Amino acid sequence: MKYFNWINIRLVLIFSLVIFLYSFTSIRNSQRKLKKSEVIFVGDNNNFVKQETVNKLLIENISDVKTIAKEDLNLNKLENSINNHPMIEKSEVFVSVDGVLKAIVIQKTPVARVFNDEGSFYIDYQGNEMPLSDNYTARVPLISGKINDKNIIKLSKILKMIYDDEFLKKNIIGVQFLADESLMMTNRNFDYQIEFGKMMNEEKKFKNYKAFFQKAILDSTLYNYKRINLRFTQQVVCTK
Repeated sequence: MKYFNWINIRLVLIFSLVIFLYSFTSIRNSQRKLKKSEVIFVGDNNNFVKQETVNKLLIENISDVKTIAKEDLNLNKLENSINNHPMIEKSEVFVSVDGVLKAIVIQKTPVARVFNDEGSFYIDYQGNEMPLSDNYTARVPLISGKINDKNIIKLSKILKMIYDDEFLKKNIIGVQFLADESLMMTNRNFDYQIEFGKMMNEEKKFKNYKAFFQKAILDSTLYNYKRINLRFTQQVVCTK
């Protein structure tokens, strides 16, 4: 019986010691001062916002990074201040074990650039407007015509298809949005225009165009055409 009680006492003491050490470590860790801040960009589109810009957003509410304790940080507030930047898609802010305030940042991905009477801006991968950058100009298709909140949804779907396809991404450099809401596209290396038609059956039209291009490029007939008509999903009509 005494042996059993002594075992219980030892277990209670060990358990109490673990709790004490954990609590002591947690308190010390929360009161630890930050060493520095660090911005890490991930993904392929890292040219629109500089690290200095994000770092300024990260510490704009902190008088001195090295004098503030971890427990005094509002990480959600810091994340929101970064995410509100018009060129940033999302971010994650945290403090590392060694006391470094880190921000993992993903910049927005432009899929097209709009030119119209209202000015110029990008359309990002999510279908939202994205301002131009003083640091970098993306090589994306140029969009002309009247763009509004209604048609930009359908147009964004087509722009994403172009961006995600290596052939179309290299081939299509311009999209004109016409008054009847049909599309006219411009090719990079040839003089012809691509009459895409209404924004429907997009996958079939692009499939037809790619198949036609691969065949026509072999016999050099692409140089003879002025217009490639994709309106009819069952065939490609060419005009010289």
